[in-house]
Amino acid sequence: MRRNMYEKLKESAQSVLPISVIVILLHLTIAHLPFGTVMLFVTGTILLILGMSIFTLGADMAIMLMGEIIGAKLVEARKLWVLIIGSFVLGISVTVAEPDLQVLAKQVPAVPDMVLIAAVAFGVGIFLVLALLRVLFQIRITYILIVMYALVFIVASFTAPDYLAVAFDSGGVTTGPITVPFILALGTGVSAVRSGVSAEEDSFGLCGICSIGPILAVLVLGMFYDSSNISYGFETVDTVKTLTELLRLYGNGLFMFFKEVSTALIPVVIIFGSYQFIKLRLPKSQVIKIIIGLVYTLVGLTIFLTGVNIGFMPVGTYLGKVIGGLSYNWILIPLSILIGFFVVAAEPAVHVLNKQVEEITDGAISKRMMMTGLSVGVALALALAMIRIMTGISIWFFLVPGYAVALILAMFVPKIFTAIAFDSGGVASGTMAAAFLLPFAIGVSDAIGGNAMTDAFGIVAMVAMMPLITVQLMGFLYNIKMRHAKDIEILQEAEAEEEDREPEKTEMELLKVENKALIDTEDKELMETEEESIKEMNMEFETITKPDDGFTTSDKC
Repeated sequence: MRRNMYEKLKESAQSVLPISVIVILLHLTIAHLPFGTVMLFVTGTILLILGMSIFTLGADMAIMLMGEIIGAKLVEARKLWVLIIGSFVLGISVTVAEPDLQVLAKQVPAVPDMVLIAAVAFGVGIFLVLALLRVLFQIRITYILIVMYALVFIVASFTAPDYLAVAFDSGGVTTGPITVPFILALGTGVSAVRSGVSAEEDSFGLCGICSIGPILAVLVLGMFYDSSNISYGFETVDTVKTLTELLRLYGNGLFMFFKEVSTALIPVVIIFGSYQFIKLRLPKSQVIKIIIGLVYTLVGLTIFLTGVNIGFMPVGTYLGKVIGGLSYNWILIPLSILIGFFVVAAEPAVHVLNKQVEEITDGAISKRMMMTGLSVGVALALALAMIRIMTGISIWFFLVPGYAVALILAMFVPKIFTAIAFDSGGVASGTMAAAFLLPFAIGVSDAIGGNAMTDAFGIVAMVAMMPLITVQLMGFLYNIKMRHAKDIEILQEAEAEEEDREPEKTEMELLKVENKALIDTEDKELMETEEESIKEMNMEFETITKPDDGFTTSDKC
């Protein structure tokens, strides 16, 4: 346990420290932060590292295991209605109190928080059912994605433009630190029981499909709520003056997020507890391990959310305002690339996904490979988001071509990469996107006099979209590399077979030479024998026909 905790701490520090160093360097150079804000940020960084370590350990021990067991049992029941009702209830349960969704809901005052959360949860429930039925009936994920995103853009054309960015943002933040581990594990459990040739690729894609539900739900809400009432609603404490104020602020944050995370975990615990009591009957040791894992998850996620919301959120807003107000604010574009490349590593759900991918593919798709694809994707997403904010270009001109490219790629890359790519889009746009990147974008929008609701909102959607392209491109290159490797292997096998034939060929040639020599020898001996026979016959003939010297011719007569 200690060794695992040490490894998690090390991994978390390596993930969080790069983005923290970038913020400190900005503070020391072009965007000086108040001392109180710096103290909030440093404290938040420490909490982020500690919270992520404890959370990922707890997710491995409890959330992933629970999801796999429940997924397997839903399929083993061999009753379609059980799978449909069970997955629908699970989808709503894990979404209704997702901390990332709570953060986003507070930013859309035109729609009551509970109405937005309920609509999004309903969307996730419906699309989780669809995702599991896809696995059960072996429908190719590309077909589902093309049809569903076509529906999304058709509905989007009829809704208020102000809701478009918020809708796509909601699809990203819904797949947060609670939802992702559970849904990933659910897919693994279902595909393991379903087995078959495609079991590996069927383990992924659930998060990607579930992300579509919230987008449709918010777009539909946009048809019924007046978008003219939409205004930005972030209210954060951006600095503190004393240590007492700092401690009080973080103390209140820990209590608030403890309640939120507890609320999020209660439905999952109740469902799993009911399964355990009625059907599972797991050994006592395994149940104790799951309980300990749930405690770790609760404590870790509480600490993480407190650190990111109180420590990182005000820093994001402040940096955005200061840098956006500079005369050379073009620096936002290369700076966003740098921030985007490193910030994705601070998402706890990203590490859960990368670990799952590496385990299920037996290392064929490594953590490092996944992190590279995600980092490049988020870096490009932030650069495009800054260009959009600074120019005021409609998000339509980014989302439509972006998703078109992603869906076209889906027809040419290995199916497992398509499933992983659409999962990674939702995973990359999690807590850090909602509580750091979104405030940063809002700060920039305020500084240049833009509309936060139409310009700043949508940055999460961009973060969710670009990994769909970069991860699939990575899969495309991987496929070419594997084909090349296969061609080389075939060539090497042919050469090896040829080399194996060489000794046989040499032996045959030697045998032929020996046989020829033997035949020549035998022919020569035969000819010599025949010559000797002929000589003997000639000698005998000469002896018979030779005249006798003792007689004359007349005597003979």
